[in-house]
Amino acid sequence: MRILLDTVSAVCLLTGAVFCVLTAVGLLRFPDPICRLHAAAKAQTLGVLLVLVGTALQVRVGYAVTLVLVALFQIATVPVVGQIVGRTAYRTGAVHREGLVTDELEERLTADENARDAP
Repeated sequence: MRILLDTVSAVCLLTGAVFCVLTAVGLLRFPDPICRLHAAAKAQTLGVLLVLVGTALQVRVGYAVTLVLVALFQIATVPVVGQIVGRTAYRTGAVHREGLVTDELEERLTADENARDAP
């Protein structure tokens, strides 16, 4: 049973590390902030969660509870930060808007500006 646990843990740790490295490569290679956000939000979160699972399989239950809390914090904060960074990049003009298939944020920002300007 211990060999199976060690094998599953090693696979989780190595796979998580690979996802983290792929995230770093994506952050360096992708052209604009929106693409980079996908790498940072999706692959990095999966990588961190896999590393936490692999680590939790090797430690005592008391420490595993702490790792679960770290995982929940990661899952809760990454979408919020991604949303804030994405909107900031959009508003500052760092996003290549011609590459977007649909631009729902432009419509919403225009409507908000019109509502503010109306008497």
